[in-house]
Amino acid sequence: MFSKVLVANRGEIAIRAFRAAYELGIGTVAVFPHEDRNSVHRLKAAESYQIGEEGHPVRAYLSIEAIIDAAKSAGADAIYPGYGFLSENPDLAAACEREGITFIGPSAAVLEMAGNKATAIATAKAAGLPVLKSSEPSADIDALLAAAEEFEYPIFVKAVAGGGGRGMRRVAAPEQLRESIEAASREAESAVGAPPGLLEPAGVSPRPNAVEMLAGHPGHVM
Repeated sequence: MFSKVLVANRGEIAIRAFRAAYELGIGTVAVFPHEDRNSVHRLKAAESYQIGEEGHPVRAYLSIEAIIDAAKSAGADAIYPGYGFLSENPDLAAACEREGITFIGPSAAVLEMAGNKATAIATAKAAGLPVLKSSEPSADIDALLAAAEEFEYPIFVKAVAGGGGRGMRRVAAPEQLRESIEAASREAESAVGAPPGLLEPAGVSPRPNAVEMLAGHPGHVM
C-alpha cells in the first residue's frame, strides 16, 4: 500500500477519493489552479499545491509536468487521476512510471491501445469478443465514402482518437455523408488533433449493457 496519494482532479471526484484515502490511513494531496483556491476539494486534503498560471484553470489540470512536480514536492508515491482531465492520457501513466510513482489506473500501453478506437476494436477481436462492424480507419474522405456502401443507414462517423462525442456525427442518409465527414473532421482536428477514421452502424433504440470491473496489482480482479 502506498502512503500518500495526489488526486489530479477537482470537485466531487477528488473529495470522494480523499475520503477513501482517509479511511485507509493514506495521506492526501490536492492540486488547484488560482481560480480553485477556495474550492472544497482543496480543503479536504491534508496538503494542497497550486499549479498552472492564473487565467487558465483547465490547462492547469491538464499539465502533466505540474502534477508530477507537485507529487514530488509532496512526497506522494501515488497519483489518482479520477475521471476526465488526464485520466485516459497514457503520457501521465508513463511519466508516473519514469518517476517511480504508482499510477492508479491502467498502464500507459493499455491506455494507448484503448484510446484509439481502431486498436481497441482490433484487440477485442483478437481476444475473441464480438464487436460491431466497422470500416478500416482512414483519413481519406473518398475511402470512407466507398466503405459506407457496405453499411445500412443510419451510421456513425467517428474520430479514431478522443471521445465524449467530439468528432462524431450520426448520418441518416448517403447524401449527408460527405458533409458530415467534413464537419466531423474539423471538430476532431481542433479537439483531439485527429480526423475521423472509421464508420460504424448507429444503433436504433439500443439497450446499453455494462460490466463494472476493478483490477489491482498484481492481478486481483473483481
